[in-house]
Amino acid sequence: MHTPSPSERSRILADRVEAFVRESVIPYERDARCTAHGPTEDLVAEMRAKARAAGLMTPHILPDGEHLSQLETAAVLKRSGLSPLGPVAVNTMAPDEGNMFLLGKIATDAQKAHFLEPLIRGEARSAFFMTEPASEGGAGSDPSMLQTTALQDGNDWVINGRKMFITGTKGASVGIVMARTGSGAQAQATMFLFDLPHPAVRIERVLDTMDSSMPGGHAQVLFDQLRVPESQVLGAVNEGFRYAQIRLSPARLSHCMRWHGATTRAHEIAVQYATTRKAFGKLLVDHEGVGFMLADNLIDLQQSALMIDWCAGVLDAGSQATTESSMAKVAVSDALFRVADRCVQVMGGSGVLRDTIVEQVFREVRAFRIYDGPTEVHKWSIAKKIKRDALPKKTA
Repeated sequence: MHTPSPSERSRILADRVEAFVRESVIPYERDARCTAHGPTEDLVAEMRAKARAAGLMTPHILPDGEHLSQLETAAVLKRSGLSPLGPVAVNTMAPDEGNMFLLGKIATDAQKAHFLEPLIRGEARSAFFMTEPASEGGAGSDPSMLQTTALQDGNDWVINGRKMFITGTKGASVGIVMARTGSGAQAQATMFLFDLPHPAVRIERVLDTMDSSMPGGHAQVLFDQLRVPESQVLGAVNEGFRYAQIRLSPARLSHCMRWHGATTRAHEIAVQYATTRKAFGKLLVDHEGVGFMLADNLIDLQQSALMIDWCAGVLDAGSQATTESSMAKVAVSDALFRVADRCVQVMGGSGVLRDTIVEQVFREVRAFRIYDGPTEVHKWSIAKKIKRDALPKKTA
């Protein structure tokens, strides 16, 4: 399997991002403004001011509006992820990174000016409203179960429904909602843009989840007669599911990129511990049980990096990479969880303390095995493709 190399410009940019994260962002990791529901708005603003001054705001989108290739983006996002706060500081964090990518592909010029440009400048955050409560039979890993509706009323659309696990709603200025348009078995979905906060979009509760890196946390949100003008339909009516695929493959891969950086850092911390801490007369690293875990970490990190770059190359070649991104998401999320788990184990009691980011990375990567599609759903999707490819093709 040939894996292409990132460009010189992305290597230079990635080095600058790494230096900024290590020097300017990591010191914030023990700041009291890092809460259970993510960094506070004033902490986000403070870090982004420093990133802006360093010329590193939204580094994957160049000043002329050009988006780095996926392979180049991987080089940069992996470095931004060296701290859980890094992607927030330099504006490569989900859901904004994926939303910027989507808007850049299908938004109108007027929509880009109003909704996209503030995101690129790091002056606004966004939320993507698709997942719904399982208790109400709503869409989760299966978007075809979408319950939220959008009904046309003159030149407006009126949206009603409830959304769940929506990242960053609290504090967001830009909303993208997926709603069912039409009825019956062939009902389609449409995406709509809207401004936040809005009285018809109510946060019912911010959920207490195991992860804590994303500003605004994850919310349960009620849409109660949200009226959206025709001009804020994103793309074409009834094409929401197709547009979701444009966003989802790159977005799930960029999650892999960021958490690769975080687990790389956790491994660094575990190595530092194992090469300075002694037990039973020798350094921990000299005990085979510890040394082998660190060796396994390097293997998993390298295999994950290769899988990320391979999938990025498939996307750059023009494919939607639906199967390839599923493969990458499964392989990378599972491998990085093994890395994080070993780091906790190597450090023993110190690994479960919040004196370092190791225990946070463990929690974040465990959640990642569910977010953007659980491992089992992606494997099921891959298995369906295996079956399709194996069955005889129908003849005309």
